[in-house]
Amino acid sequence: MLTRSFFDRPVLEVARGLIGTTLLFEGAGGQIVEVEAYDETDPASHSFRGPTPRNRVMFGPPGHAYVYKIYGIHYCLNFVCRPGSAVLIRALEPVEGLEAMRAKRGGVADRNLCSGPGKLAQALGIDLRHDGLVLDQPPFVVQAADEVHDIGIGPRIGITKGADTPWRFVKRNSLFLSKPLQPTQPDL
Repeated sequence: MLTRSFFDRPVLEVARGLIGTTLLFEGAGGQIVEVEAYDETDPASHSFRGPTPRNRVMFGPPGHAYVYKIYGIHYCLNFVCRPGSAVLIRALEPVEGLEAMRAKRGGVADRNLCSGPGKLAQALGIDLRHDGLVLDQPPFVVQAADEVHDIGIGPRIGITKGADTPWRFVKRNSLFLSKPLQPTQPDL
């Protein structure tokens, strides 16, 4: 199980280190296959302009969940690292609690259960009630990867500021990504 000290590192190290770990929420979840990093120097980050009531968790201690609502519809789950930085959990390969996730997502194909941050939060049942919870206690379980994975790196998705920043990390060749990593993008 990953402890809070795992998250007390630079956000890019944590983001890369999360690929292949297992995320369970109330017993449902799977292997993390896609993440994006954000920190206070990044104009695309919620922390860029400093603390607010919405992003206060990002400025707290490492190892907590930062949950927010996007487009007034979808929830997004982030793991807080050092103050002002967090990793957005973009996609999981679903493994545990499949029936519960299918029910929450309306019976979509398993490949699409958690293939995007909003889909992932919906499948797991994560919402604003979970903002600020610690990641090393129930309802969360985050387990270390049991093997080294081939990691692809590219620009983040769906943002306008800092869009070219290569802070998206994926498990290369995973079928469960929110969007394929473009083969022409060089690894950095």
